[in-house]
Amino acid sequence: MHGWETQSYIFDPRPTYPLRSVVKRFWSPDSPHLRDPQALTLVFAHGTSFHKEMWEPVMEDLDVLLGKQELGGGAGGKAGTGMGKVKIREMWTVDAPNHGDSLALNREVLEAGYGDLFGWEEYGRSLHLFLAGLGSGVDVDFSGHNLVGVGHSMGAVCLSLALGYYLKINFKTLILCEIMILPRELGVAATQMLVSGAEKRRDVWSSREEAYKLLATRGTWKGWDARVLKAFVDYGMCELPTPEYPDRQGVTLKCTRGQEAATYRDPIGSQRVYANFGNIVKQVPVHMIYGEIDDYIPTKAKKDIVEVLSGGVNNLESVARVKAAGHLIVQMNPTGLAERIFDALVIVAQKDGVSLRASL
Repeated sequence: MHGWETQSYIFDPRPTYPLRSVVKRFWSPDSPHLRDPQALTLVFAHGTSFHKEMWEPVMEDLDVLLGKQELGGGAGGKAGTGMGKVKIREMWTVDAPNHGDSLALNREVLEAGYGDLFGWEEYGRSLHLFLAGLGSGVDVDFSGHNLVGVGHSMGAVCLSLALGYYLKINFKTLILCEIMILPRELGVAATQMLVSGAEKRRDVWSSREEAYKLLATRGTWKGWDARVLKAFVDYGMCELPTPEYPDRQGVTLKCTRGQEAATYRDPIGSQRVYANFGNIVKQVPVHMIYGEIDDYIPTKAKKDIVEVLSGGVNNLESVARVKAAGHLIVQMNPTGLAERIFDALVIVAQKDGVSLRASL
């Protein structure tokens, strides 16, 4: 992203909680909004088997829209101006404790207590501890930030779960992208399919170059944006040998097949948010974004979530679809997703503008 700087941190909540997280901050040193308490701080949470860097192409495209806003244009001409202008203070991405760079930090704890099942609430708890400042390694007081949670699939569920812990995290809004909540009868079948896929997945290649070349022509990966696939290969893989493959050379996935399957096996986290969704939308403004292609989450289930579980579509801030994308919306069309996220942020900014005018 042009003009943005990045820095990675290790957030350590021990001894209160045993699992550490690797987080990454993005900020523009020259931005007039860097210390603006009204500007938004975006916090991104990823889906199962992925990692924080998968969001970066979306963030790059969002930055382009922010730049067009300064010139008077934007996504579909909807860019905010004046009191409706979208102002970004900074952005953060957070690895789940058993994904991405976090897994290596937590390997011993994961092997001791999370071998067969890793609850989604662990990611929700990690997000909460990080944003509540209940640990060391990140010297930021997020209580003074206007927080916007942006989550995909499991990440959307886990941001919702983070609402349930004390100290309360006061999100300005949640932007939930293909949130992975389903009726129990559909969830069981999906779990079986995903666990089986994780256990059988190829996870060793001779090099990153070979991995990229093969994945770009196969299965679901061939439908990914090239930037996202490159981020997956560059940041979602590590050098061999590893404890899983002590005698192999090349590269393998940072999120091991075992931990991916363990995450899919969780029977509680997704169902808890499904059952409580009507209360969640009462706690915090929620924007829903789905892919245009109804693959992992059937059309009927999406309709049920939006029209029934929410208590009615009017209880949601917005509902949008992204063209040329299914459940893997971050991977398939990051540009289209960035546009819909920007639209949601414009709504937030416009509401802030109305509130500010009313107080003058």
